[in-house]
Amino acid sequence: IVSAGRNDVCPCGSGLRFKACHGRIASPLRAQRVDFVVPGAQKGGTTALATYLREHPEICMPRGMKEMHYFSNDSGHFAQADVDHAGYHGKFHPQGAQRLWCDATPIYMFHESAPARIRDYNPGMKMIILLRNPVTRAYSHWNMEVKREREPLSFDEAIRTEATRAHADARQRHRRAYVGRGRYGAQLRRIWELFPTQQTLILKSEEFRADAAPGLATIAGFLGHRPFPRTEPRRILTLAYDQPMTRTALDYLHETFAAEIDDLERMLGWDLADWRADPRRGAAVD
Repeated sequence: IVSAGRNDVCPCGSGLRFKACHGRIASPLRAQRVDFVVPGAQKGGTTALATYLREHPEICMPRGMKEMHYFSNDSGHFAQADVDHAGYHGKFHPQGAQRLWCDATPIYMFHESAPARIRDYNPGMKMIILLRNPVTRAYSHWNMEVKREREPLSFDEAIRTEATRAHADARQRHRRAYVGRGRYGAQLRRIWELFPTQQTLILKSEEFRADAAPGLATIAGFLGHRPFPRTEPRRILTLAYDQPMTRTALDYLHETFAAEIDDLERMLGWDLADWRADPRRGAAVD
């Protein structure tokens, strides 16, 4: 067995210091666990953010998959009193300087049980949350379901009958929660009841999409790692709309989310005047 000091060059030949390579893996001070999650919001830019995270040399994400749905799985491992996380951890294969494990699954914020499961798993878990205008988020969500041939209703019908379709199974309810997923206030409060606010970083999706560099610099400081290697704008999973949102649907959603947006402005100290405007111009692609 070859031993080395924490600041010595690792014997494996990587050229890294032992503490940043095999010493990190072997150290009893570093329990095997995920360090931070990207729990939402769906259609808020989480996929683009995940591509930046995956490129960072200090971040480890599961190979070949973005959304793990581990903490939102109601019928599997969490149905047992004693949860074995070995299978979850087995999806991560850290190499070199990768010291921070990340799970980017945007349903975690909306799923009622996920935040408590995450707290039980790692009370120190950090969360990076992207919030998008709930009106445009809803239309983008519906458009995605239509393109996947999982939504037979028009957008106007779908948002007005969302509550009456609640008899469907959990998966269908989650897929069709066009309005529900945009009620961010209750979702944030559920998280903050379990985690200190200092462990959450909330970014505005529209600003991140327009210029990711400031947001990525904030994330680097939040997580305590080096700056991101690349910060050029990118658009992932863009889906063309067949037609713009109707005026009746827009008016309905503006009325539905008016109090929600007011509440978020107080909670976050944000100016959300742009979320109250008509978003249909220039919104042909998402």
